[in-house]
Amino acid sequence: MSMLEIFGTQLILSLVVFALIARWGLSPWLNRQDGYVALFWLAVPHAFRHLGLVFLVPGVVAPSLPGYFSGAAAYGDLAAGLLAIVSLVALKQRWALALPIVWALNIVGVVDLANALRQAEVIPHFQSAWYIPTFVVPALLVTHAMMLVRLVKMPLAARAAT
Repeated sequence: MSMLEIFGTQLILSLVVFALIARWGLSPWLNRQDGYVALFWLAVPHAFRHLGLVFLVPGVVAPSLPGYFSGAAAYGDLAAGLLAIVSLVALKQRWALALPIVWALNIVGVVDLANALRQAEVIPHFQSAWYIPTFVVPALLVTHAMMLVRLVKMPLAARAAT
């Protein structure tokens, strides 16, 4: 298998595993929770996205990793991570702006991941950061999907209260 085929296989299989875990394990529990509580727990993995700053660390990624990728990926992750932390506080404290903040987290986070995933030419330069896109990103994609479904389906009364 080529490097690109291995990467794609790992990404897809991780996505499948996280989707199954979400469907069979996480969703039934979240469905019994208040909407804000469910969104809180789905935002938790995103609060660690500051770890994406590793794309700027020499020696972790190849020196040949293009700057157009490393900067966008690192700072996109940082922005999403900061929004996730604010989302956690907003949801826990039930701020009036909690849902708009969670929407912002999802918009910034999904755009960041989509931008990174479309750049297959950078895959050979990941080195030890390989596990971020093949393990962490699938978990983030699944939780983004779960949050977006909940945000769209949230009762109008809950949305109007924000």
